[in-house]
Amino acid sequence: MENTLKKKVKLNRFQILILYFLLFACIGWIMETLYAIYNLGHFVKRGFLYGPICPIYGYGALILIMFFYRYKNHNFKLFIYAAVIFSVFEYSVSYILDAMHWWDYTNEFFNLNGRISIFYSFAWGIIAILFINHIYPFFKKHVNIILSKIPYAMQIILLYTFLLLFIVDTIAS
Repeated sequence: MENTLKKKVKLNRFQILILYFLLFACIGWIMETLYAIYNLGHFVKRGFLYGPICPIYGYGALILIMFFYRYKNHNFKLFIYAAVIFSVFEYSVSYILDAMHWWDYTNEFFNLNGRISIFYSFAWGIIAILFINHIYPFFKKHVNIILSKIPYAMQIILLYTFLLLFIVDTIAS
């Protein structure tokens, strides 16, 4: 009976995926913002939401975690699959967001309708290798350490509070 009392309750797989979505969507917003500051010399609001989050980075991270982690030790396959899948993903998102025209690769070499380009397809493959082999394992380790120090009830409250804020921001935007 003593063992069952000491067993810590943990977030389930779905909750962990929500956490990673929010984490990497926020990191994506930070990267986009820093990139814009570097290029333009001043702050520019990035993304379509009011808050500091770019959902496409969260969705991209989830795709990598859920479908590509199995290729961790197979960089060539990971590169090819990610380059193709993320190019299709980027093209689809570009088509859906066409009215807002968030990016345009018309002037890029070997582009398809200005929605995707060979350079970014290549970049998605490299990013997938870096993400699966280095970035995700780093964050997974540190997220687990942080979660182990936070009571389960507080984890749930924080997770669903941030998720609710994201949903409200999405609706408001």
